[in-house]
Amino acid sequence: MKIMIVGGTGFLGYYTALDALKKGHEVGSLALNDVNLEGWYPKEVAVNYGDVFELSEDELVSYFKGYDAMVYSVGPDDRITPPAPSYDFFHERLVEHCAKVCRAAERAGVKRCVIYNSYFAYFDRVYPDKRFGIDHPYIKTRIEQAKLCIEQAKNMDVMILELPYIFGSMPERTPLWKDTFLDRFANGKKTILFPKGATTMIAVEHVGEAGVGALMYGKHGQRYPVGEENRSFDYFLDTMMVELLGKKRKIWHPSRWMLVLGGKMMRKNEFKHGNEAGLNMPLVMRDILSRELFISEEDMKKTRDELHMTTGGLEEAIKKTAKACYRNETFK
Repeated sequence: MKIMIVGGTGFLGYYTALDALKKGHEVGSLALNDVNLEGWYPKEVAVNYGDVFELSEDELVSYFKGYDAMVYSVGPDDRITPPAPSYDFFHERLVEHCAKVCRAAERAGVKRCVIYNSYFAYFDRVYPDKRFGIDHPYIKTRIEQAKLCIEQAKNMDVMILELPYIFGSMPERTPLWKDTFLDRFANGKKTILFPKGATTMIAVEHVGEAGVGALMYGKHGQRYPVGEENRSFDYFLDTMMVELLGKKRKIWHPSRWMLVLGGKMMRKNEFKHGNEAGLNMPLVMRDILSRELFISEEDMKKTRDELHMTTGGLEEAIKKTAKACYRNETFK
């Protein structure tokens, strides 16, 4: 196949490109010109520069001409806190622009499309009583993204990958874990305060496998929950701390009511500054971070079998993440 990766120089796009090349596919990338690619990015990838949030549908068509398949690997994740109301921001970025790119790809003759989505959409289906798709703007728009892009496709197969916590590193980019977790919760503190929950995790190399596997073997309209291991937050906290400090750091698990109270304070501070997170923090503390929220082993295996994915390397990926967060500075 000839595959265009939208966001091919980003974290997930880069590993998707590597796996596609390894499997013998021809690869192109449409991405921002925001990082130096010299010396590390595969020269076999035809890199095109452009901002999908600025380009019109007509302009985008030319980038996809001659390609058989497309992977959509851009868009803000739940760690972004935009101006309120956040639903408008996420709907524009995750739904409207993604649908526009998919329409352009289909007009250009692309026949297979994979969209990187979130495992929160999976949890909304599994736990409807939790109202994930109602109370959290980010999750609501991820659900809408998948629905619209599948429904509007007429002559293009669209597959959705619902992705969990992802670990690993790449040249020239600092993992989002640094700002959103390590600096906020762990750096400079003798004790880490974090909920006693657990979730699904994966090494980034296997996300690349899943993306290419979905192009090769996926079925139109399918939503594939992707994961490798179900682990506690303590597991990746301890792994990161040992990698950065050579020892574990004490972890304190506040009670759920304290977490909810902290979430309310965070949300109040957001609104004070005219912002709103894509996830409702009091509900995140109550229903997500303080619980074991897993993709089932059965569903993970089904996805891996259908998309021909391998497993392994999660611990090493977490260590690489930790190192990449502080390449040129010291973790304290």
